[in-house]
Amino acid sequence: MPGLGRTVRLGLEWTSIRGRGHGSALQFETGPCQRSNFPGGPVRRALSLTLIGLGVFCIAGGLLLRFYAYPALAKIPQDPNTVSVAQGSGVTALVYVPQGSSARPEIRQNLNLTSKTYVTGDLRAPESKKNGDVVTWIEASEVKDDASNLTVNGSVRALCLDRFTGEAVAPCTNGYLEKEKGVKITNEGSPKTPQFPGYNFKLPFNTEKGTYKWYDSTLGAPVDARFDGEEQINGVDVYRFRQSVPVSKVSSRDVPGSLIGKPETPTVNAGLYYEVDRTLWIEPVTGAMIKLRQWSKQELRTSEQGPGQGTTVFDGTMELNADSVAKNVNTAKENSSKLWLLTGLPVILWIVGGVALLIGILLLATGRRRSRHSF
Repeated sequence: MPGLGRTVRLGLEWTSIRGRGHGSALQFETGPCQRSNFPGGPVRRALSLTLIGLGVFCIAGGLLLRFYAYPALAKIPQDPNTVSVAQGSGVTALVYVPQGSSARPEIRQNLNLTSKTYVTGDLRAPESKKNGDVVTWIEASEVKDDASNLTVNGSVRALCLDRFTGEAVAPCTNGYLEKEKGVKITNEGSPKTPQFPGYNFKLPFNTEKGTYKWYDSTLGAPVDARFDGEEQINGVDVYRFRQSVPVSKVSSRDVPGSLIGKPETPTVNAGLYYEVDRTLWIEPVTGAMIKLRQWSKQELRTSEQGPGQGTTVFDGTMELNADSVAKNVNTAKENSSKLWLLTGLPVILWIVGGVALLIGILLLATGRRRSRHSF
């Protein structure tokens, strides 16, 4: 039988095994040992270093997006241009009927009301610096009777907001409140205190299931808005918050006696008492308001009258209409998708980076250990 010659690869060493003839003893000839410093060769080493580099890159990229890009980009706009519409039916309200050059107050019942609120930015305000952290917004609202187009109430206000938290801040050079045309109330006496403290338009980014101070414009003070549950509106997950104000005296004013059942007296001083039950639906990623509903009641009372004995000047429920809710949903979807790149993507990068880094380190460590024990 012809001689047999075969070469067998054991690890990184090459050994020749030769045998001659039948029954002859096998003779082993071992060639020179070509031992590498890294089992698996340069490919394995390159793979481990690539994985380590990828892991470091992903982790660093996630940190950059979450803690640098997110605070820089998750801000409310400097120049919004929005219109929201709320409606109510079966409402009792005080309307102002034109009478020559003035208007006569008159209480009417079973009204259909429409409230329109316009929000724009004041880019000329000193606080509204380009790419700054404070913005000045102007809100103008008006409530009218649908049938007669008579005005129920209206107001204009300007306030400064923290662009990241959404809270009102001070000082606010151009801040004011105007409930009567031409009469602006400013905060000159307390320039370091916000004129409209708390949240006014939205809750903070990444809203939590807690309690927030929401400013009540009739009361003139912030009131707790407490988390009340979760819902879905038009496919968007929202948090529901409830805010209640018990019967509270908000002002005193001189009113025509005929308005409160005293026609024999031209003018009567009466207190205005107010209560409200307000529900806000908030998209938690952006903190944006999706829907708003509020029932409120206002009553004029003389000093001799107790609760329920006065004259009701407003009693009804107002709620954002379907079109306004749909616009809010679309805007929230668009903005939350953008913010996901700054909040959700970093988590994925951290996971991928951590796994890649771990595998790379294990490959490097096991390769070196095998190198020390190989022959």
